[in-house]
Amino acid sequence: LIDDKKIPVPAIERAAYSGMDATYNTLKSTMEEVETAKEDNIGKYSATLDAGVESITKEVTEIRNDCQHEMILSENSDPEKVVAFLTGLKDSVDRLNTEFQRINKYQRLFKVSETQNEDLMDTVDEVNLKLQLWQGQQEWTSMTESWCSMMFDALDIATIEETIARFHKAVFKMERGLPPNKLVPRFRATVDDFRLLLPVVGALRNRALKDRHWAKVFEIIGQQLDRESKTFTLQTLLDAKVQHFKDPLMTVSTEATQELALEELLAKVTNKWVDLEFTVLPYKETKDAYILGGVEEVQIALEDSMVTMSTILASRFVTGIRSEVEKVEKQLTLFSDALDEWLAVQKAWMYLEPIFSAVDIQRQLPIEAKAFFAVDKQFKDIMRKTRDRPNALSSGTANGVLETFQKANETLEKIQKNLEDYLETKRMAFPRFYFLSNDELLEILAQTKNVQAVQPHMGKCFDGIRALDFGSDPKSIDIHAMISGEGERVSLGRNTKARGNVEKWLSDVEVAMIQNLKRLAKSACQSFVEEPRAQWVLKQPAQIVIAISQVYWCQGAEDNLRGPDPVQGLVDYRTMNIRQLADLTRLVRGDLSSLHRRILGALITIDVHARDIIDGLVKQKVTDWNDFQWQMQLRYYFENDDVIVRQVNARFVYAYEYLGAQARLVVTPMTDRCYLTLTGALHLKLGGAPAGPAGTGKTETTKDLGKALGVNCVVFNCGDNLDYKFMGKFFSGLAQCGAWACFDEFNRIDIEVLSVVAQQLLTIQNALKGGLSQFNFEGRLIKLVPTCGVFITMNPGYAGRTELPDNLKALFRPMSMMIPDYALVAEVMLFSEGFEDSKTLSRKMVKLYKLSSEQLSQQDHYDFGMRAVKSVLVMAGSLKRANPTLSEDVVLIRAMRDSNLPKFLVEDVELFQNIISDLFPGVVVPDQDYGELELSIRKTLETRGLQQPDSIVTKVIQLYDTMNVRFGVMLVGPTGGGKTECYRTLQGSCTRLRVDLRHPNDKYQIVRTNTFNPKCIKMGELYGEYNLLTNEWTDGLGSSLIREAVADTTQDRKWIVFDGPVDAIWIENMNTVLDDNCTLCLPNGERIKLNPVTMRMLFEVQDLAVASPATVSRCGMVYIALEELGWRPYVKTWSQSLLPQRISWLKIPPSSMGNSNNNNNNN
Repeated sequence: LIDDKKIPVPAIERAAYSGMDATYNTLKSTMEEVETAKEDNIGKYSATLDAGVESITKEVTEIRNDCQHEMILSENSDPEKVVAFLTGLKDSVDRLNTEFQRINKYQRLFKVSETQNEDLMDTVDEVNLKLQLWQGQQEWTSMTESWCSMMFDALDIATIEETIARFHKAVFKMERGLPPNKLVPRFRATVDDFRLLLPVVGALRNRALKDRHWAKVFEIIGQQLDRESKTFTLQTLLDAKVQHFKDPLMTVSTEATQELALEELLAKVTNKWVDLEFTVLPYKETKDAYILGGVEEVQIALEDSMVTMSTILASRFVTGIRSEVEKVEKQLTLFSDALDEWLAVQKAWMYLEPIFSAVDIQRQLPIEAKAFFAVDKQFKDIMRKTRDRPNALSSGTANGVLETFQKANETLEKIQKNLEDYLETKRMAFPRFYFLSNDELLEILAQTKNVQAVQPHMGKCFDGIRALDFGSDPKSIDIHAMISGEGERVSLGRNTKARGNVEKWLSDVEVAMIQNLKRLAKSACQSFVEEPRAQWVLKQPAQIVIAISQVYWCQGAEDNLRGPDPVQGLVDYRTMNIRQLADLTRLVRGDLSSLHRRILGALITIDVHARDIIDGLVKQKVTDWNDFQWQMQLRYYFENDDVIVRQVNARFVYAYEYLGAQARLVVTPMTDRCYLTLTGALHLKLGGAPAGPAGTGKTETTKDLGKALGVNCVVFNCGDNLDYKFMGKFFSGLAQCGAWACFDEFNRIDIEVLSVVAQQLLTIQNALKGGLSQFNFEGRLIKLVPTCGVFITMNPGYAGRTELPDNLKALFRPMSMMIPDYALVAEVMLFSEGFEDSKTLSRKMVKLYKLSSEQLSQQDHYDFGMRAVKSVLVMAGSLKRANPTLSEDVVLIRAMRDSNLPKFLVEDVELFQNIISDLFPGVVVPDQDYGELELSIRKTLETRGLQQPDSIVTKVIQLYDTMNVRFGVMLVGPTGGGKTECYRTLQGSCTRLRVDLRHPNDKYQIVRTNTFNPKCIKMGELYGEYNLLTNEWTDGLGSSLIREAVADTTQDRKWIVFDGPVDAIWIENMNTVLDDNCTLCLPNGERIKLNPVTMRMLFEVQDLAVASPATVSRCGMVYIALEELGWRPYVKTWSQSLLPQRISWLKIPPSSMGNSNNNNNNN
């Protein structure tokens, strides 16, 4: 290899390599010689080994004979002499054993059979055992003498135990391995004596033994020994014969051990409280006011300590330390009682402190305020001391603390009871206060001198009143008028003043409201016949227009039914109805204010139903005003200066609750049946219970019947956090002010609460049936206004719903609400918006929705129900007003397209557009020009460094359109589709149009968003909850954000963004927020009315797989598909923004780049 590969090698090494041949040959020949002589050598060596074995065997025999010498096992022999003799034998036998091992090793090497010598092994064992016997005796004697002379406290029990165990084991081996003799039994006896003594020694060396235990020991042995003396050795105890008192001494030792364990437990308890301190926090921003923070750690420690103390006291060994244990136990019991009282005082103090801080409350409750401030001083003093010395145990067991807190609790309980009585008095004086939470009511009562403080709560007391008009002077107490949410202003007369207690002047407002509406109704009744209807409708408040119009319509119908030719009379009357409707339609197409447009829209809705009733009477040839077809209708009469409403045998006096210019529900045959059921229920003094799927109009029908009768209808969204106390308070308010309550999603309340609610309702209904003006409700005598009614709506079979108890079901007349007449609803709403061909268009629209629900893919976020239809109609109305010259077909197609396309998957869009083209053949819909909005969207995307694909621009515009017709909007789609960027782009675009361009359109305003994930917090943290420790209401994150948005009265748009999964639990509490009520109902009874103009609820979700239909139907949907955006915009943005930064470190000169390219080309 060296030569072949030409490897350089030093000459000296090459020379050495050359001389290796001779050495190798010599080695080889030597090995051959050895191999040849191998067998002869093995034979020769084996003979030598055999001779060695024979020699060893002879010597072993001699040693074994010597080992049987009689002096070895003789008790009279001299130990020194025997040990010397045996040591010599041991040396000899060890030498032979070593030699024998060497011979065996060579035998294994030569691969001949190994010789076994059992005699040698036996001799080794025998010699070792006999030597161990004599040496052991000597060692044992020496050790026992050492132990006996040692100070007792210095004894090492562990070493003694180990030594005795070793000797015991050795003696046992001697007994088995040596022939019978007297030495071994004697040796065993001495070892056993010490073995038996050992437990006693161990017991007396127990570190747990105290003086009181030694006294017992000395009493047992019958001698007094000086433990401190140097003569107190083991021998001293042996002389006292302690081994004879083994059992009683062991008992004393056990007692001492157990007592020590108890003492250690006790010490652990006491040590725990040495360093355990209260967390003392400053209370709000009040000077020198502190409260206890979280006491969970203290309470856990207290529970553990009390359990430990119980364990110690239950032990039968506690007698010796009972006094110490009882002292600690008493201290902990005192602390436990003090802590309970302390927390109760703090809970009540924190609730009452902000209340009695208000000067007006102090003035109205002087005795309670004085008592509270006495407790306040004591509480603050104790808290200051606790802050300075925060040790929990010493603070809680300080002298007089328990007694102080007990008295304080008694005082605070009386104050709270008196405060509750005070609030109840205020509520009874003005029952609408029952619909406010305690905090809201106290907020009003705390500012009685500031009449404007009531303004934010007016909408909760009076559904139709947004504010009272006090004139231009902020300090004025003259109430000129009431103003509705729609901007309608209705005078309250000249003598209404905000003077005296707030409940008094609010009652005056209520009386003035009723009297003025009554007066206006009478005036309108007189002027109806004196001026043209088209002028008359624009001069009256909205509800008076509808009520008096219905009075005259009813009068005309009955006049014709009682006339000589009822059939012809009704035909003529129908013609007149149609003519009146045509006049209203012409009027609504004209240039009107939004208020007048609302009034006319509601009137047209009612008049269309009136026309349909007359049409039905004509078709059925009704000739008698007593005919059921006429009697079943809601009929209005003006009798004795009052509007009276009748339906079959039910009679109601119009309640004159101010409603504002609210829209009215389209009355379908199902609505008529529901009205009939509910008025019949009220006539029988029962409740009504419309039930059915989402979006069928259960709540809205109940509310609309309330509007028809002029009654205040309070809608409350129920949840599983409502209790019987809250329900009782609500019912008490209804009974005393004669209002209606519509409890939405009633079957979400817990079954335990529902059983109590049944009894509460039964009490009210029995009082109504008895015609009582007062009745006893939950231990209190309250007045009863017979117009009160309770209605419940339920979505059966959804998540979180319970079955109503039978005794509760019996109190309501059930009404099944299924699919409404979409065609009729669409027709009437289009008609009220000024569409001429409303009948044809409504049929086509309903057909579109039917085909869409059947032919499009089935998605969780698709909904083609009543709410979806309504949103299209609202959009069609706004488009009609914005483009009066456009064809009605085009307007409706655009509304249907703009309302529905945003929610469709990519594959469903084309199918939906094909259905539209089939229903409206030949109709070309021009694309709507979004002009400045689209430019602003593109500019916003450019400013933010993002791409401008047409798909994302379209989605932003779709989101804008959806937000214009829906209060709640959901951005649905997988992660990465651009949901967040979609709403942020719209936010930036609208803000830019308002701030930078000063756009004249009021729809473009500054947009502010508050974003959070509702699923990352608990329900209590989302909507608010009562702190069980302090009874303090803590606002939730969602409710506080909504409250802040409501408090902002500017025209800025406020979007609350819920960025997280939607399920059927947390979202259900927002049902009344997302429908037309726009009201957030909180567990403390507070109802926050949201502004439907400036606020929006925006949800960002991946899917709606677990959302209920009730939620899906309430929200507008914008679906953002991942495939529409694609990956290219991401890559472009990355290449434009991040890529240059990443490659900036590569400083490659252009020339080298050119050279590189040339090289590549050459290759």
